[in-house]
Amino acid sequence: MPNFDLKSKVAVITGGGGALGSCIAQSLSESGVKIAILDLTEESAQRTVDLIQNNGGNAIGFAANVLSKDSIETISKEILKKWGSVDILLNAAGGNMPGATIAVDQTIFDLSMDDFKKVTELNLNGSVIPSLVFGKIMADQKRGSIINYSSMSVDRVITRVVGYSASKAGIENFTRWMAVEMALKFGPGVRVNAIAPGFFVGNQNRKLLLNNDGSFTERGDTIIKNTPMKRFGEAEELNGAIHFLCSDAAKFITGIVLPIDGGFSAFSGV
Repeated sequence: MPNFDLKSKVAVITGGGGALGSCIAQSLSESGVKIAILDLTEESAQRTVDLIQNNGGNAIGFAANVLSKDSIETISKEILKKWGSVDILLNAAGGNMPGATIAVDQTIFDLSMDDFKKVTELNLNGSVIPSLVFGKIMADQKRGSIINYSSMSVDRVITRVVGYSASKAGIENFTRWMAVEMALKFGPGVRVNAIAPGFFVGNQNRKLLLNNDGSFTERGDTIIKNTPMKRFGEAEELNGAIHFLCSDAAKFITGIVLPIDGGFSAFSGV
């Protein structure tokens, strides 16, 4: 029988105060996982911690800068002091900026390189740095699972989001690279994979996809037409795949990117 049991594991979730990060944190907690929430502010991290604790779970929160190795290393020591190990890392922190996005009335030549750099650093470096810090703990333990967050914008050109797309493409390459590195040099117990969510309505993209009355915007309608399931995803629909990749049921799986997209990546549009 496949072993999906995660009870008593310790999971670190960057961006754990966001919609997707908070959802998977609660799901893993319900499976008996101890949760460390890292987010930009203590307040946002604590909101998720409170949700978990109010449901009988075990969680702690930290204000964290995923672009600062010193910040992440300090937090890692506190987690180890409290729980003694780190078994799971979910790199859910990320985002976008207007200047790294091409508006409808703009061209690529209007790209702000300052914003492009910030978006790239947040999405790529903001996953690499926690992977180095917590990956070292896993290497020493000879076990652990790292899951990065990619995007549908890697394999297809999703118009406008040039900075986000480039940084997520880097995430996929880094995922495969680190998966190989860890397996070759530290054994088969440390695995590195990624998920590629399709289109999920959140605070950052709600106005881009939905009108005030709940109907689809032009962009939202285009996405739905290219999604065979004809709907947007729900945050909890990422949880099963993540749970699987974290568990021993996936112990021979490393270096993959798993689409969770309602068929978007499979559809040709005709």
